[in-house]
Amino acid sequence: MALLLLLFLTSLSLFVNPSQSDQLSLDYYQKSCPRFNQIMQDTITSKQINSPTTAAGTLRLFFHDCLVNGCDASILVSSTPFNSAERDADINLSLPGDAFDVVVRAKTALELACPNTVSCADILAVATRDLVTMVGGPYYNVFLGRKDGRVSKSSYVEGKLPRATMSMSQIINLFYSNGFSIQETVALCGAHTIGFSHCKEFSSGIYNQSSKYSQYDTQYNPRFVQALQKACADYQKNPTLSVFNDIMTPNKFDNMYFQNLPKGLGLLRSDHGLYSDSRTREFVQMYAADQNKFFEAFGKAMEKLSLYKVQTGRQGEIRHRCDAFN
Repeated sequence: MALLLLLFLTSLSLFVNPSQSDQLSLDYYQKSCPRFNQIMQDTITSKQINSPTTAAGTLRLFFHDCLVNGCDASILVSSTPFNSAERDADINLSLPGDAFDVVVRAKTALELACPNTVSCADILAVATRDLVTMVGGPYYNVFLGRKDGRVSKSSYVEGKLPRATMSMSQIINLFYSNGFSIQETVALCGAHTIGFSHCKEFSSGIYNQSSKYSQYDTQYNPRFVQALQKACADYQKNPTLSVFNDIMTPNKFDNMYFQNLPKGLGLLRSDHGLYSDSRTREFVQMYAADQNKFFEAFGKAMEKLSLYKVQTGRQGEIRHRCDAFN
């Protein structure tokens, strides 16, 4: 118990408390880049209208950035002959191009309006919040003033990000090591209310189960698994085949994801685990019954995540291009 307390207290030091910092603020660019908010809004609105998967992709990109060494835009950096960057780690290879593109578009516009002023890390954090809000999700504060990291290595990624095949205990422990409670972890998993998963990520649950009772994982709704088997029939030939995480309201950020789980309509092992595990089930039920509680918890958890190990002052830099160090 003492060890767990020590781990938790240590993890708290990884977050910046905005009220105690003179380097992060909600209006950080008010004087240095007065059109920051307008440019961000114009960019993400145009991109989302033309590519409706942008919101889900950007939310995932933000998670993959922050959970590996903090919210420093290191996920955006391209590899070179001398360095294999984070985005080339195996778990990041499926990150959607639309998410990278919306950041590039915003950075290009902001560099024209106020050169060398706005960090890529701030752009990604605000784009994520604004896109979530645009598709129906909650608004939450994003404190600004992050600097971009100067390090991005694919070797740093393994073990830092949740995988579809992880048990609930592994996921809980991963988030706990980063300072998140079980309730916050469940709320953040609610990000699966938008977006999609590739068939290969859950194929082991819908085909060729070794159980003598069933050819698929019995946590799936039988009719749902039949539909998945048809939708994913050619996934070995076409690894890009995918299915919406929330088949009911796939493009709307709401609490339907949590309503689906008790009905066996989750896609991934981790989705089923949220409802089958007694430690997380009560929060699934709470968020399924009350969307406002989910939105409040998700907003607070995202605000907390956005402050994870951020760099300020001289710790980092403001990149000229988001995909390369200065």
